[in-house]
Amino acid sequence: MLTVHHLNNSRSQRVLWLLEELGVPYQIERYQRDPKTMLAPPALKKVHPLGKSPVVTDGQATLAESGAIMEYLVERYGEGKFSPEPGTPSHLRYRYWLHYAEGSLMPPLLMKLVFDEVEKAPLLVRPIAKAISATVHKRFITPNLTQHLDFLEGELATSNWFAGRSFSAADVQMSFPVEAAAARAGLNESRPKLMDWLRRIHARPAYQRALVQGGPFELK
Repeated sequence: MLTVHHLNNSRSQRVLWLLEELGVPYQIERYQRDPKTMLAPPALKKVHPLGKSPVVTDGQATLAESGAIMEYLVERYGEGKFSPEPGTPSHLRYRYWLHYAEGSLMPPLLMKLVFDEVEKAPLLVRPIAKAISATVHKRFITPNLTQHLDFLEGELATSNWFAGRSFSAADVQMSFPVEAAAARAGLNESRPKLMDWLRRIHARPAYQRALVQGGPFELK
């Protein structure tokens, strides 16, 4: 049976969601972050050398990287669902969002998370750390995140879903960075299309079932 190596509060949550949408049987191998470092436990390296989540094992295949996992699951189990027809403009959009989520949107979100932590440096060096963090936020992180969120708001003004008129695995892939933006990067009702999209994905029965299967899911 297909196994999802699931790390709490991680990208693997969206793999569970897609499997619920597909109706594919699976089992979960659970891993917990270190409460101090928030890193994955060393045990994940026994599954994949990088020790990152998500990782999926399916028979003899071991797959890592969210986008690659999404494509594999849709191609193997989708039976034409959750992916636009190849060769169409919608399929080009679909492929773009599968890669954009991690390649373009997650880096500034990760930088924000890192520099927010920098501000919690030991008391002696905290003023310097905060000054450095403020400069990086002002010159790079905030302008980039603003540009990305404005871009996404504009895209959803032309269609209900990221790849077009129909829900697809691209929406599953985009869920994690958009949820992260709502949790820690200022995404709010000032961008109503994005917030409406979040409400609609959260209301999907498969999304709710994935939360039950995966356990508590909270992005800070």
